[in-house]
Amino acid sequence: MYKLIIRPLFFLLAPEQIHKLVFTYLGVFLRLPFFGTWIRATYQFENPKLEREVFGLKFKNPVGLAAGFDKDAKHIDELAQLGFGFIEIGTLTPKAQVGNPQPRLFRLTEDEAIINRMGFNNEGLEAAITHLKKRKSTILIGGNIGKNKVTPNQNAVDDYLKGFDALFDYVDYFVVNVSSPNTPNLRDLQEKEPLTKLLKTLNTQNKKRNNPKPILLKIAPDLTNTQLDDIVEIVQDADIQGVIATNTTISRANLKSTKSKVQAIGAGGLSGKPLKNRSTEVIAY
Repeated sequence: MYKLIIRPLFFLLAPEQIHKLVFTYLGVFLRLPFFGTWIRATYQFENPKLEREVFGLKFKNPVGLAAGFDKDAKHIDELAQLGFGFIEIGTLTPKAQVGNPQPRLFRLTEDEAIINRMGFNNEGLEAAITHLKKRKSTILIGGNIGKNKVTPNQNAVDDYLKGFDALFDYVDYFVVNVSSPNTPNLRDLQEKEPLTKLLKTLNTQNKKRNNPKPILLKIAPDLTNTQLDDIVEIVQDADIQGVIATNTTISRANLKSTKSKVQAIGAGGLSGKPLKNRSTEVIAY
């Protein structure tokens, strides 16, 4: 039914438009007695064999919803009903920002892929916290934090500290996002010196708390092995708990979509099936 009817209808609309439309009606449908019961019966499955304990946190299952889908934590209760083991919100910046001009989300249907250049569009920390305070679900939440576009890299640590302090009481773990290709110069923060400073500063702040939270670093798939060696060294030196591999890629290699179509879309991070092999390589390395 989905592939034959629903998906073709969805694809008549621009991807960002249908994303917002689905969210608008998801909560309404889940409140309907039959539909909500059917969704939960279909997608929620619990079994001790699926449980994972990582970073001192117990996950009901290892399949989570990555950051970028529910940036502002508006739909946690609805999404929790779909069976995820955890949900990651963000990327959140201290101040609200509109992100890059639309259109900024593009389908590569032949490749089962998406190109986005959203640009950390979000309503800011205060709005997200307002939504987090209202949530009823107990699902594990990750807080993905970044810097505002107007904040120069030399002041980036301040933005990440603001995100860390503001979200600390409302999330279960933190993700430091320095790997999005859609904020100018952000990936420069993956270099050894600035990244070490950033992570050590956050970890120092973390250790001041009575109940420190796991801190993870989200990295790009476009790093060389030499750069990955540096990442491993930095993670160990800063004493953070782990790595999320990987963010989207700026590569356009081995796509089925025509070169003219890809060039017409322009800049942005590629996600989906073409990223699978590279992400797996980075994890393996």
